[in-house]
Amino acid sequence: MKRTSSRSKSSNPAAKPATGPVALLVATRKGAFLLKSDRNRRTWNLSDPIFLGHIVHHAVQDPREPKTILMAARTGHLGPTIFRSHDSGKTWKEAKQPPAFPKAPEGKKGQVVDHTFWLTPGHASEKGTWYAGTSPQGLFRSEDGGATWSSVKGLNEHPEYSQWMGAVENGTPDGPKLHSVLVDPRDAKHLYVAMSSGGVFESLDAGANWKPLVAGLEVVESFDPKNLWFHDPHCMRFAGGNPDRLYQQNHCGIYRLDRPGETWKRIGKSMPKSVGDVGFPMTVHPRDQDTLWVLPMDGSGVWPRTSPGGKPSIFISRNGGKSWKRQTKGLPARNAWWTIKRQAMCSDAHDPVGLYFGTTSGEVWASRKEGGRWECIARHLPEIYAVEPAHSSR
Repeated sequence: MKRTSSRSKSSNPAAKPATGPVALLVATRKGAFLLKSDRNRRTWNLSDPIFLGHIVHHAVQDPREPKTILMAARTGHLGPTIFRSHDSGKTWKEAKQPPAFPKAPEGKKGQVVDHTFWLTPGHASEKGTWYAGTSPQGLFRSEDGGATWSSVKGLNEHPEYSQWMGAVENGTPDGPKLHSVLVDPRDAKHLYVAMSSGGVFESLDAGANWKPLVAGLEVVESFDPKNLWFHDPHCMRFAGGNPDRLYQQNHCGIYRLDRPGETWKRIGKSMPKSVGDVGFPMTVHPRDQDTLWVLPMDGSGVWPRTSPGGKPSIFISRNGGKSWKRQTKGLPARNAWWTIKRQAMCSDAHDPVGLYFGTTSGEVWASRKEGGRWECIARHLPEIYAVEPAHSSR
Protein backbone atom coordinates (compact mmCIF):
# COMPACT_ATOMS: atom_id res chain seq x y z
CA MET A 1 0.00 0.00 0.00
CA LYS A 2 1.45 3.34 -1.03
CA ARG A 3 1.64 6.16 1.42
CA THR A 4 0.04 9.41 0.29
CA SER A 5 1.77 12.74 0.58
CA SER A 6 1.83 14.57 3.89
CA ARG A 7 -1.43 16.13 4.97
CA SER A 8 -1.21 19.62 6.36
CA LYS A 9 -2.32 20.43 9.88
CA SER A 10 -5.91 21.49 10.26
CA SER A 11 -7.83 22.99 13.12
CA ASN A 12 -10.30 20.87 15.04
CA PRO A 13 -13.79 21.37 13.55
CA ALA A 14 -15.06 21.42 17.16
CA ALA A 15 -12.55 24.11 18.17
CA LYS A 16 -15.20 26.37 19.67
CA PRO A 17 -15.60 25.42 23.35
CA ALA A 18 -18.86 23.77 24.38
CA THR A 19 -21.22 25.26 26.95
CA GLY A 20 -24.05 23.92 29.05
CA PRO A 21 -24.66 20.56 30.74
CA VAL A 22 -22.58 17.43 30.17
CA ALA A 23 -23.82 13.86 30.12
CA LEU A 24 -21.55 10.86 30.69
CA LEU A 25 -22.24 7.42 29.23
CA VAL A 26 -20.92 4.94 31.80
CA ALA A 27 -20.50 1.33 30.67
CA THR A 28 -20.05 -1.27 33.40
CA ARG A 29 -19.81 -5.00 33.98
CA LYS A 30 -23.46 -5.05 35.10
CA GLY A 31 -25.15 -2.55 32.80
CA ALA A 32 -24.90 1.10 31.75
CA PHE A 33 -25.71 4.40 33.45
CA LEU A 34 -26.16 8.05 32.47
CA LEU A 35 -24.63 10.78 34.62
CA LYS A 36 -26.03 14.25 33.88
CA SER A 37 -24.65 17.55 35.15
CA ASP A 38 -26.07 20.99 35.65
CA ARG A 39 -24.91 23.79 33.35
CA ASN A 40 -21.88 24.50 35.52
CA ARG A 41 -20.84 20.84 35.84
CA ARG A 42 -21.03 21.13 39.64
CA THR A 43 -23.86 18.73 40.48
CA TRP A 44 -24.55 15.34 38.90
CA ASN A 45 -27.57 13.04 38.75
CA LEU A 46 -27.25 9.30 38.15
CA SER A 47 -29.85 7.43 36.11
CA ASP A 48 -31.33 4.04 36.84
CA PRO A 49 -29.33 1.19 35.32
CA ILE A 50 -29.78 0.46 31.63
CA PHE A 51 -29.77 -3.25 30.72
CA LEU A 52 -28.90 -4.22 34.27
CA GLY A 53 -26.88 -7.45 34.26
CA HIS A 54 -25.57 -7.04 30.72
CA ILE A 55 -21.83 -6.65 30.27
CA VAL A 56 -21.60 -3.26 28.54
CA HIS A 57 -18.20 -2.65 26.98
CA HIS A 58 -18.82 0.70 25.29
CA ALA A 59 -21.55 3.31 24.82
CA VAL A 60 -21.05 6.20 22.39
CA GLN A 61 -23.11 9.17 21.22
CA ASP A 62 -23.36 9.98 17.53
CA PRO A 63 -21.98 13.53 17.10
CA ARG A 64 -23.86 13.82 13.79
CA GLU A 65 -27.20 12.97 15.44
CA PRO A 66 -26.82 13.81 19.14
CA LYS A 67 -29.97 11.94 20.24
CA THR A 68 -28.50 8.68 18.90
CA ILE A 69 -26.45 6.40 21.17
CA LEU A 70 -24.97 3.01 20.33
CA MET A 71 -24.12 0.47 23.03
CA ALA A 72 -22.02 -2.70 22.76
CA ALA A 73 -23.34 -5.31 25.18
CA ARG A 74 -23.17 -8.99 25.99
CA THR A 75 -25.10 -11.44 28.15
CA GLY A 76 -24.18 -15.01 28.90
CA HIS A 77 -27.19 -16.57 27.18
CA LEU A 78 -27.80 -14.01 24.40
CA GLY A 79 -24.19 -13.38 23.42
CA PRO A 80 -22.77 -10.17 21.93
CA THR A 81 -25.00 -7.55 20.36
CA ILE A 82 -25.45 -3.83 19.69
CA PHE A 83 -28.29 -1.73 21.07
CA ARG A 84 -29.40 1.58 19.54
CA SER A 85 -31.29 4.52 21.01
CA HIS A 86 -32.63 7.47 19.02
CA ASP A 87 -34.05 9.37 21.98
CA SER A 88 -30.99 9.99 24.18
CA GLY A 89 -31.26 6.64 25.94
CA LYS A 90 -34.96 6.55 26.82
CA THR A 91 -35.72 3.56 24.59
CA TRP A 92 -33.52 0.98 22.85
CA LYS A 93 -33.64 -1.43 19.92
CA GLU A 94 -31.33 -4.35 19.27
CA ALA A 95 -29.36 -4.51 16.03
CA LYS A 96 -30.92 -6.77 13.40
CA GLN A 97 -27.50 -8.10 12.43
CA PRO A 98 -24.74 -7.52 15.02
CA PRO A 99 -21.05 -7.83 14.12
CA ALA A 100 -20.23 -11.46 13.22
CA PHE A 101 -17.49 -13.21 11.31
CA PRO A 102 -18.57 -15.13 8.18
CA LYS A 103 -19.40 -18.80 8.65
CA ALA A 104 -16.35 -20.97 8.02
CA PRO A 105 -16.34 -23.47 5.14
CA GLU A 106 -17.26 -27.05 5.96
CA GLY A 107 -14.51 -28.76 7.93
CA LYS A 108 -12.71 -25.55 8.90
CA LYS A 109 -12.72 -23.65 12.18
CA GLY A 110 -13.87 -20.06 11.89
CA GLN A 111 -13.72 -17.00 14.10
CA VAL A 112 -16.61 -16.26 16.47
CA VAL A 113 -17.20 -12.82 18.01
CA ASP A 114 -17.04 -13.11 21.79
CA HIS A 115 -17.92 -9.45 22.36
CA THR A 116 -17.95 -6.11 20.61
CA PHE A 117 -15.42 -3.99 22.44
CA TRP A 118 -15.17 -0.61 20.68
CA LEU A 119 -17.57 1.71 18.82
CA THR A 120 -16.59 4.68 16.65
CA PRO A 121 -18.89 6.97 14.62
CA GLY A 122 -17.89 7.31 10.98
CA HIS A 123 -16.84 10.47 9.19
CA ALA A 124 -18.99 13.59 9.53
CA SER A 125 -19.90 13.29 5.83
CA GLU A 126 -21.12 9.68 6.21
CA LYS A 127 -24.36 9.88 8.15
CA GLY A 128 -25.28 6.54 9.72
CA THR A 129 -21.82 5.01 9.32
CA TRP A 130 -20.21 3.34 12.34
CA TYR A 131 -17.22 1.11 13.00
CA ALA A 132 -16.98 -1.63 15.62
CA GLY A 133 -13.94 -3.46 16.95
CA THR A 134 -14.40 -6.92 18.42
CA SER A 135 -12.75 -9.70 20.39
CA PRO A 136 -11.16 -11.66 18.80
CA GLN A 137 -9.75 -8.95 16.58
CA GLY A 138 -12.20 -7.92 13.90
CA LEU A 139 -13.36 -4.68 12.27
CA PHE A 140 -16.98 -4.23 11.22
CA ARG A 141 -18.88 -1.42 9.52
CA SER A 142 -22.50 -0.31 9.60
CA GLU A 143 -24.03 2.11 7.09
CA ASP A 144 -27.53 2.19 8.57
CA GLY A 145 -26.94 3.60 12.02
CA GLY A 146 -25.93 0.32 13.62
CA ALA A 147 -28.91 -1.80 12.57
CA THR A 148 -26.82 -4.16 10.42
CA TRP A 149 -23.07 -4.77 10.38
CA SER A 150 -20.75 -6.17 7.73
CA SER A 151 -17.21 -7.46 7.97
CA VAL A 152 -14.37 -5.23 6.76
CA LYS A 153 -12.90 -8.01 4.65
CA GLY A 154 -9.67 -6.21 3.86
CA LEU A 155 -8.65 -6.75 7.47
CA ASN A 156 -10.70 -9.67 8.75
CA GLU A 157 -9.94 -11.88 5.74
CA HIS A 158 -6.42 -10.69 5.06
CA PRO A 159 -4.12 -13.59 4.07
CA GLU A 160 -1.74 -12.63 6.89
CA TYR A 161 -4.46 -12.27 9.53
CA SER A 162 -3.18 -15.12 11.71
CA GLN A 163 0.43 -13.89 11.41
CA TRP A 164 -0.66 -10.38 12.45
CA MET A 165 -2.93 -11.31 15.37
CA GLY A 166 -1.52 -14.60 16.65
CA ALA A 167 -3.61 -17.30 18.33
CA VAL A 168 -6.60 -16.27 20.44
CA GLU A 169 -5.15 -17.97 23.50
CA ASN A 170 -2.08 -15.72 23.27
CA GLY A 171 -4.12 -12.52 23.58
CA THR A 172 -4.98 -10.41 26.62
CA PRO A 173 -6.50 -12.18 29.68
CA ASP A 174 -10.11 -11.45 28.66
CA GLY A 175 -9.48 -11.99 24.96
CA PRO A 176 -7.56 -10.18 22.22
CA LYS A 177 -9.25 -6.98 21.01
CA LEU A 178 -9.43 -4.51 18.16
CA HIS A 179 -9.89 -1.03 19.58
CA SER A 180 -9.03 2.66 19.09
CA VAL A 181 -10.70 2.93 15.68
CA LEU A 182 -9.81 6.43 14.42
CA VAL A 183 -11.31 8.13 11.36
CA ASP A 184 -9.35 11.05 9.92
CA PRO A 185 -11.70 14.08 10.13
CA ARG A 186 -10.33 15.27 6.76
CA ASP A 187 -10.66 11.99 4.86
CA ALA A 188 -13.36 9.34 5.40
CA LYS A 189 -11.17 6.66 3.81
CA HIS A 190 -8.22 7.21 6.12
CA LEU A 191 -8.48 4.86 9.11
CA TYR A 192 -6.31 3.73 11.99
CA VAL A 193 -6.93 0.79 14.32
CA ALA A 194 -5.01 -0.68 17.24
CA MET A 195 -5.03 -4.32 18.23
CA SER A 196 -4.16 -6.04 21.45
CA SER A 197 -2.42 -8.10 20.25
CA GLY A 198 -1.36 -7.10 16.72
CA GLY A 199 -0.13 -3.51 16.89
CA VAL A 200 -1.28 -0.42 14.99
CA PHE A 201 -2.52 -0.48 11.38
CA GLU A 202 -3.44 2.20 8.85
CA SER A 203 -5.73 2.11 5.82
CA LEU A 204 -5.98 4.80 3.14
CA ASP A 205 -8.87 3.20 1.25
CA ALA A 206 -11.66 2.66 3.81
CA GLY A 207 -10.31 -0.69 4.94
CA ALA A 208 -9.58 -2.44 1.67
CA ASN A 209 -5.84 -2.49 2.36
CA TRP A 210 -3.82 -2.16 5.56
CA LYS A 211 -0.28 -1.36 6.58
CA PRO A 212 1.26 -1.94 10.04
CA LEU A 213 2.65 1.08 11.91
CA VAL A 214 4.78 -0.37 14.71
CA ALA A 215 8.28 1.01 14.07
CA GLY A 216 9.76 2.31 17.31
CA LEU A 217 7.32 0.45 19.56
CA GLU A 218 8.79 -1.84 22.17
CA VAL A 219 7.48 -5.25 23.18
CA VAL A 220 7.91 -7.31 26.34
CA GLU A 221 11.54 -8.18 26.95
CA SER A 222 12.86 -11.28 25.16
CA PHE A 223 10.16 -11.13 22.47
CA ASP A 224 10.80 -10.10 18.85
CA PRO A 225 9.19 -6.73 17.89
CA LYS A 226 9.15 -7.87 14.25
CA ASN A 227 6.41 -10.31 15.23
CA LEU A 228 3.26 -8.17 15.13
CA TRP A 229 1.23 -10.16 17.62
CA PHE A 230 3.74 -9.38 20.36
CA HIS A 231 2.69 -5.71 20.09
CA ASP A 232 0.08 -4.61 22.61
CA PRO A 233 -1.24 -1.04 22.26
CA HIS A 234 -3.71 -0.19 25.02
CA CYS A 235 -5.25 3.06 23.77
CA MET A 236 -4.59 5.38 20.82
CA ARG A 237 -5.89 8.92 20.24
CA PHE A 238 -5.57 11.73 17.72
CA ALA A 239 -3.95 14.82 19.20
CA GLY A 240 -6.52 17.55 19.79
CA GLY A 241 -6.78 19.71 16.68
CA ASN A 242 -4.11 17.80 14.73
CA PRO A 243 -4.95 14.39 13.21
CA ASP A 244 -1.37 14.22 11.89
CA ARG A 245 -0.26 13.47 15.44
CA LEU A 246 -1.20 10.31 17.34
CA TYR A 247 -0.64 9.46 20.98
CA GLN A 248 -0.57 5.93 22.32
CA GLN A 249 -0.66 4.35 25.76
CA ASN A 250 1.05 1.01 25.22
CA HIS A 251 1.81 -2.09 27.26
CA CYS A 252 5.43 -0.88 27.11
CA GLY A 253 5.07 2.88 27.60
CA ILE A 254 3.61 6.14 26.24
CA TYR A 255 4.32 7.01 22.61
CA ARG A 256 3.80 9.75 20.02
CA LEU A 257 3.75 9.56 16.23
CA ASP A 258 3.99 12.66 14.01
CA ARG A 259 2.94 11.99 10.43
CA PRO A 260 4.06 11.56 7.73
CA GLY A 261 6.69 9.89 9.91
CA GLU A 262 6.23 6.18 10.60
CA THR A 263 8.36 5.75 13.73
CA TRP A 264 6.80 6.09 17.18
CA LYS A 265 8.76 8.02 19.81
CA ARG A 266 8.53 6.97 23.45
CA ILE A 267 7.53 10.06 25.42
CA GLY A 268 6.89 8.34 28.75
CA LYS A 269 10.49 7.98 29.85
CA SER A 270 10.30 11.40 31.49
CA MET A 271 7.63 10.09 33.90
CA PRO A 272 8.84 9.49 37.50
CA LYS A 273 10.71 6.20 37.63
CA SER A 274 8.82 5.19 40.77
CA VAL A 275 5.59 5.38 38.76
CA GLY A 276 6.59 4.39 35.23
CA ASP A 277 4.68 4.97 32.02
CA VAL A 278 2.60 1.81 31.80
CA GLY A 279 -1.18 2.13 31.89
CA PHE A 280 -4.41 1.59 29.98
CA PRO A 281 -6.25 4.92 29.41
CA MET A 282 -5.31 8.15 27.70
CA THR A 283 -7.27 11.27 26.86
CA VAL A 284 -6.36 14.47 25.03
CA HIS A 285 -7.26 18.14 25.10
CA PRO A 286 -9.86 18.73 22.35
CA ARG A 287 -8.15 21.87 21.03
CA ASP A 288 -4.48 21.62 22.00
CA GLN A 289 -2.27 19.07 20.26
CA ASP A 290 0.36 19.22 23.02
CA THR A 291 -1.86 18.46 26.02
CA LEU A 292 -2.74 14.93 27.15
CA TRP A 293 -3.46 12.99 30.33
CA VAL A 294 -2.70 9.46 31.50
CA LEU A 295 -3.17 7.42 34.68
CA PRO A 296 -0.29 4.98 35.24
CA MET A 297 -0.80 1.58 36.81
CA ASP A 298 1.46 -0.90 38.53
CA GLY A 299 3.00 -2.94 35.73
CA SER A 300 5.61 -4.69 37.83
CA GLY A 301 5.99 -8.41 38.48
CA VAL A 302 2.72 -10.18 37.72
CA TRP A 303 1.03 -6.93 36.63
CA PRO A 304 -1.21 -6.19 39.64
CA ARG A 305 -3.17 -3.68 37.51
CA THR A 306 -3.66 -1.30 40.42
CA SER A 307 -2.58 2.26 41.11
CA PRO A 308 1.15 2.23 41.97
CA GLY A 309 1.42 1.89 45.75
CA GLY A 310 -2.34 2.37 46.08
CA LYS A 311 -1.86 6.07 45.29
CA PRO A 312 -3.72 6.95 42.06
CA SER A 313 -2.28 9.88 40.13
CA ILE A 314 -3.27 11.59 36.92
CA PHE A 315 -0.31 12.95 34.96
CA ILE A 316 -0.58 15.80 32.44
CA SER A 317 1.82 16.87 29.73
CA ARG A 318 1.38 20.27 28.11
CA ASN A 319 4.35 19.97 25.75
CA GLY A 320 3.67 16.83 23.77
CA GLY A 321 5.24 14.47 26.31
CA LYS A 322 8.53 16.25 26.97
CA SER A 323 7.62 16.61 30.64
CA TRP A 324 4.83 15.50 32.97
CA LYS A 325 3.13 16.92 36.05
CA ARG A 326 1.27 14.96 38.72
CA GLN A 327 -2.36 15.97 39.40
CA THR A 328 -3.66 14.43 42.64
CA LYS A 329 -5.61 17.16 44.45
CA GLY A 330 -8.83 15.56 45.70
CA LEU A 331 -7.78 11.98 44.85
CA PRO A 332 -7.20 9.37 47.59
CA ALA A 333 -3.74 9.72 49.13
CA ARG A 334 -3.39 6.02 50.00
CA ASN A 335 -5.07 2.59 50.00
CA ALA A 336 -6.89 3.12 46.70
CA TRP A 337 -6.15 -0.14 44.89
CA TRP A 338 -8.01 0.52 41.66
CA THR A 339 -7.08 1.39 38.12
CA ILE A 340 -8.79 2.67 34.96
CA LYS A 341 -9.54 0.61 31.87
CA ARG A 342 -8.61 1.85 28.40
CA GLN A 343 -12.01 3.36 27.49
CA ALA A 344 -12.79 4.72 30.94
CA MET A 345 -11.16 8.15 30.73
CA CYS A 346 -12.39 11.06 28.61
CA SER A 347 -12.61 14.83 28.28
CA ASP A 348 -15.40 17.19 27.35
CA ALA A 349 -15.11 20.20 25.02
CA HIS A 350 -15.65 22.97 27.59
CA ASP A 351 -13.20 25.70 28.58
CA PRO A 352 -11.63 24.85 30.92
CA VAL A 353 -11.79 21.24 29.78
CA GLY A 354 -13.60 18.77 32.01
CA LEU A 355 -11.94 15.42 32.66
CA TYR A 356 -13.69 12.23 33.74
CA PHE A 357 -12.70 8.69 34.58
CA GLY A 358 -14.33 5.54 35.96
CA THR A 359 -12.53 3.04 38.16
CA THR A 360 -12.47 -0.71 38.49
CA SER A 361 -14.02 -0.21 41.94
CA GLY A 362 -17.09 1.54 40.51
CA GLU A 363 -16.36 5.21 41.15
CA VAL A 364 -16.62 8.09 38.67
CA TRP A 365 -14.26 11.02 39.21
CA ALA A 366 -14.45 14.46 37.57
CA SER A 367 -12.38 17.62 37.28
CA ARG A 368 -13.81 20.90 36.00
CA LYS A 369 -10.32 22.42 35.88
CA GLU A 370 -8.33 20.20 33.52
CA GLY A 371 -7.14 17.96 36.35
CA GLY A 372 -6.33 20.75 38.79
CA ARG A 373 -8.78 19.34 41.33
CA TRP A 374 -10.78 16.07 41.43
CA GLU A 375 -14.07 15.07 43.02
CA CYS A 376 -15.96 11.78 43.11
CA ILE A 377 -19.35 12.21 41.40
CA ALA A 378 -20.63 8.62 41.62
CA ARG A 379 -19.86 5.66 43.88
CA HIS A 380 -20.74 1.99 44.31
CA LEU A 381 -21.32 1.23 40.62
CA PRO A 382 -20.23 -2.09 39.12
CA GLU A 383 -16.74 -2.29 37.66
CA ILE A 384 -16.52 0.46 35.04
CA TYR A 385 -15.42 -0.45 31.52
CA ALA A 386 -15.91 2.85 29.66
CA VAL A 387 -16.83 6.51 30.17
CA GLU A 388 -17.73 8.70 27.19
CA PRO A 389 -19.01 12.31 27.05
CA ALA A 390 -22.33 13.18 25.46
CA HIS A 391 -24.33 16.31 24.79
CA SER A 392 -27.07 16.74 27.37
CA SER A 393 -30.41 17.99 26.08
CA ARG A 394 -31.57 18.87 29.59
